[in-house]
Amino acid sequence: MENDLEQLSKEELIALIENKRKQIVENQAIISEQAISLAEIEKDLSQKEETEVYLKAQIAAYKRLIYGQKRERFIGNTEQLPLPFETSSEVKQEQQEATQEKITYTRTKHKKKHPGRAKLPENLPVEEIEIHPEGDLSEMVCIGKEVTEELECEPAKFFIKRYIRYKYAPKTGEGAHKIARLPERVIDKGIPGVGLLTLILINKYVDHLPLYRQQQIFKRSGIRITPSTINHWVKRSIEKLEILYESLVTHIKNKGYLQADETPIKVLDSDKKNATHQGYFWVYHDPIDQLVLFDYQPTRGYNATKDILGDFRGYLQSDGYAVYEKIAKKPTITHIACWAHARREFVRAKDNDQARSEKALSFIQQLYTIERQAREEQMTADQRKALRIERALPIINQMGKWIAEENKQTLPKSPIGKAFAYCIYRWKALSDYLLDGNLEIDNNLTENAIRTVALGRKNYLFAGSHEAAQRSAIIYTFFANCKKHEVDPYQWLRHTLQNIMNTSIQELHMLYPQNFKPA
Repeated sequence: MENDLEQLSKEELIALIENKRKQIVENQAIISEQAISLAEIEKDLSQKEETEVYLKAQIAAYKRLIYGQKRERFIGNTEQLPLPFETSSEVKQEQQEATQEKITYTRTKHKKKHPGRAKLPENLPVEEIEIHPEGDLSEMVCIGKEVTEELECEPAKFFIKRYIRYKYAPKTGEGAHKIARLPERVIDKGIPGVGLLTLILINKYVDHLPLYRQQQIFKRSGIRITPSTINHWVKRSIEKLEILYESLVTHIKNKGYLQADETPIKVLDSDKKNATHQGYFWVYHDPIDQLVLFDYQPTRGYNATKDILGDFRGYLQSDGYAVYEKIAKKPTITHIACWAHARREFVRAKDNDQARSEKALSFIQQLYTIERQAREEQMTADQRKALRIERALPIINQMGKWIAEENKQTLPKSPIGKAFAYCIYRWKALSDYLLDGNLEIDNNLTENAIRTVALGRKNYLFAGSHEAAQRSAIIYTFFANCKKHEVDPYQWLRHTLQNIMNTSIQELHMLYPQNFKPA
């Protein structure tokens, strides 16, 4: 090779060097292109892997939604080791005998005496039927009696209440006549009594029985009521409660701690034939006074909250919906997040990353164990705050450090990555329930109040108008408070409809369900 180069002229040698240089440049360009292509392939594979994880998680979520249990219960470490993959027949026999012995011992140890039949309520009327033996008893003496009770009922009884007012005139024939005033009626010149109106509202909004089904019940008793008539009765009855509702709105807006959530309700749209509009019930809960407020709004946007939260100051607890987080930016509001929603993110991620999901759920389970202890021991707000600072704060700090480290090694679009991101973004709001012993760890009390709407939706499907939806919000408000304070809704509503027109504004609060005292 060296001899060949020596035989070349200077010009040929320069040309050869230039040619080699061009080849090197071309090879470098090819290598560079291949490196770029390889990087693009790796990036594409990474994206495909992330997409595959996301799609598998979505499929698992849909399967769980269709076939799985609806509960979110998580059972932590039970200190039970898994059995080996293969076990000899002798070991299996020993395990079965030990298990059978343990089950027998447990059943014997925890065997309780049957409590017997539940006692019947003492407030029910009693119809006594005396039964004597047949035959001649003249030569016998009664030495005792046996009492057998059974619970009986009669279908709803309709009757006509007829007011007969006598007119009086002066004997002299001069002067004005006199006649007694009618008692206060819910619907002037209408035929329904307060008991019937109360029953209709209870059936629809507590027992979720649509009005057309109630019409069928009336029809079986020979009472024919047109749909427009029964709808008018419902409208007029709820309108009587509007002044009480406005009083409750003013009361709850001045509270320093509210929980909030929303749920959809379909409403007939007058502008579109046979079409419905998606409206929303916004539900607010005051955990301190145990008050619930439903407010209907046509939208789920920020403006829908202005009536209740426009001037609100204090703690606002909610899920991670963007509207609440926008409201929480006000300097007068401290946003408290919901640990139940954080827990749900990790429940959804179990199919994607069981190990890390269960570890996160274990942390959250420890926080709820502390809350259960405070509740069972009926601690005051100060005692509950001290307990949380002592026991819950270290758990939250430990969990926060663990999430921060694990998140660095997690695909952002994966379910476990989304669960980490949900917590990281709201970590301060999740931790701030430690600030005050009156604050709750989650928003579940508000969600419990919403459940009655979900049941009603399945039966009556939609509201007839935006005005009808707001009337539903009014009656749902009072029935939710009846349930929360263990008040009979029938007795409360009947008493309120009878007395609200004769109650002064200063005394309206005495008609709230929590202040109701049955006669």
